[in-house]
Amino acid sequence: MFEETPVLALAAAPESIGTPSLWAASIGALLVLLGADFLVTRRPHAVSMREAVGWSVFYLALPLVFGLSLWAVYGRGQALEFITGFVVEKSLSVDNLFVFMLLLSAFAVPAVLQQRVLLFGIVGALVLRGVFIAAGAALLHAGTWAFLVFGAILFVTAVKILREALTGSDFERDVSQMRSVRLLRRAMPVTDDYRGTRLTVRDSGRRALTPLTIVIVAVFATDVVFAVDSVPAVYGVTDDPYLVFATNAFALLGLRALYFVLRAVLAKLVHLNHGLAIILAFIGVKLVLHWAHEIWPAVPQVPTLLSLGVIVLILATVTLTSLRTRSAAEVSEPGS
Repeated sequence: MFEETPVLALAAAPESIGTPSLWAASIGALLVLLGADFLVTRRPHAVSMREAVGWSVFYLALPLVFGLSLWAVYGRGQALEFITGFVVEKSLSVDNLFVFMLLLSAFAVPAVLQQRVLLFGIVGALVLRGVFIAAGAALLHAGTWAFLVFGAILFVTAVKILREALTGSDFERDVSQMRSVRLLRRAMPVTDDYRGTRLTVRDSGRRALTPLTIVIVAVFATDVVFAVDSVPAVYGVTDDPYLVFATNAFALLGLRALYFVLRAVLAKLVHLNHGLAIILAFIGVKLVLHWAHEIWPAVPQVPTLLSLGVIVLILATVTLTSLRTRSAAEVSEPGS
């Protein structure tokens, strides 16, 4: 599909709009935004709803402006691919937030440190997505069979998510049993309490980890799981590595603030995982059809605009059914 291996120079792929200068400018802008986030979290403080909403609006406006810029410079096709990919990644990121919420609760992270943990998690996710994006581009360069691999990953993930949603089991709730956490606790002692933003301290004459280190490592471990799911999903929307990178970057950048806006709502979205499973299965079908079309041109492909409509409809449906189910449960509770 690509005429030269894109692992070291993704911008060189002929089907990508990402020129070296565009890659450099985009990565530079990403680093500036991450730097601004680190400055915001440098002084530990509980995040107010006003602050969280302000940052969330800012990070939702950025991809809209970027999408319009793509439309003006490159045309409707690339803009629609970006917007569709962004909607997919943002919906998967909300599931990411739900797992972060479980981890922050399980580790009893103080309110003043929560946004620092989230920011570390976002940086880790961005690095991992970059690795998986490069690997995905290399696979696509190797042959159209890569679409079948991506489709299989999404089908397996969809079945796993749907089974967990139907049985009521969530992502590894007992964080003490996570392999990464167990290894850290065996390697070094861990203090009983948080010590501000410090990751290690000298305790009783020995160097010890703080619980903040443990929770950050746990968040990094979950980042790996989500990277495996999300990168194939967006490659089902666009095979342009630059657009894959852009959708992931924009979807992840605003998660820190969005968490504090949505944490009260997340618990009410009881059907979110059902919807995500359907979306992943749908994109899996789209990938298989794309592979088949490469071999037999008579096989139809799913247009990007139709994909966007299906994804938005699924998200809207599960949101409405979740809120209705939650409202019905609250009404039926004794004493309500």
